Amino acid sequence: MEPFRRIYFPAINLIGPGAVKEIAIEIKKLELKKLLVVTDKMLQSIGVVKKVTDVLDADNISYVVFDDVKPNPTTQNVYSGLDMYKSSGCDGILSIGGGSPQDAAKAIGILQTNGGKVPDYEGIGKSQKKSVPILAVNTTAGTASEVTINYVITDEERKIKMVIVDPNSLASVAVNDPELMIDKPAGLTAATGMDALTHAIESYITKGAFRLSDTLSLEAIRLIGESLEDAVKDGKNLEARSKMAWASYIAGLSFSNAGLGIVHSMAHQLGSEYDLPHGVANALLLPYVEEFNSVVCEDKFKNIAQALGRNIDGLTVTEAKNEAIEALKEMAVKLNIPLLKDTSFNPADVERLSVQAFADVCTGGNPRDVTVADIQAIYLKAFRG
Repeated sequence: MEPFRRIYFPAINLIGPGAVKEIAIEIKKLELKKLLVVTDKMLQSIGVVKKVTDVLDADNISYVVFDDVKPNPTTQNVYSGLDMYKSSGCDGILSIGGGSPQDAAKAIGILQTNGGKVPDYEGIGKSQKKSVPILAVNTTAGTASEVTINYVITDEERKIKMVIVDPNSLASVAVNDPELMIDKPAGLTAATGMDALTHAIESYITKGAFRLSDTLSLEAIRLIGESLEDAVKDGKNLEARSKMAWASYIAGLSFSNAGLGIVHSMAHQLGSEYDLPHGVANALLLPYVEEFNSVVCEDKFKNIAQALGRNIDGLTVTEAKNEAIEALKEMAVKLNIPLLKDTSFNPADVERLSVQAFADVCTGGNPRDVTVADIQAIYLKAFRG
């Protein structure tokens, strides 16, 4: 019998080509008068933000734009955005982007209603009041922050990523329009796609997995196996982009309710220490972490191999599990994911990074119990390639 579950999804979910055209309807339903648009300068420069604000302009919806969010958003990003929210008289947030703008928007929304500083909310369920209304427009098939109760903000002083899990941060409306993902660079598509795959795999094997999360995760893995390489090869491939949008979305619903594992715990340290993009950090660690984990959940890795399109007919469970790990390694090569040794990673930092990763909130969900020494060994194995 499944135990009691409390499951969190955004109340309204708009997904598919043209979804962004529907946001004005939802803004009016929420009776919002002025929005803080939270985004980044890259999305401004390539015209993605304008595609969204044109919808607002067409319906005479008032807004101001805060586009100073960094790829790994910092507490200062959040405080600057909050200052603009207050000084401009906003009563809601429209976030446009991948995980960084979405996470910054959540932090701004929580601070506006609860007060205090970002570190006050590090951990699980620390806020008392729901965020201001957030309409989260996703532009990458990866982080799924637009549908989750999680957000991550870098503490510049401590040089750590603060992982915050808070149902009060959940967006009111989540928007996934694959037309906004067209023509994104191949490297970004690959990294964010591998981030989505990491979410799907970690939420499938996590200790917190349950019937619904298993169903969602496996479907996300299958969709990514079918479409990620095509989306990377041809940025205009709307069918591949649509499949990836769905994969990212349902993987997000899964991990938001089931949890993650040490791929994320370890990747968070690479992001905070070396400013590595989150998707890249996940992707280069994924095969090595899952090689470690797979010995305690071989049956699930057999299913992962099958979902990724590997032929496992006649194989033992262990052989099929190994096919899954090999598929992850081959995918990383095909997508030109760098090796850890090709980044700014310094092996001299490994002990400190491992201690921090062990303390990360995601570690508790890992399917295989792990020690600081285990994490050190995985970092170094990934470094050696």
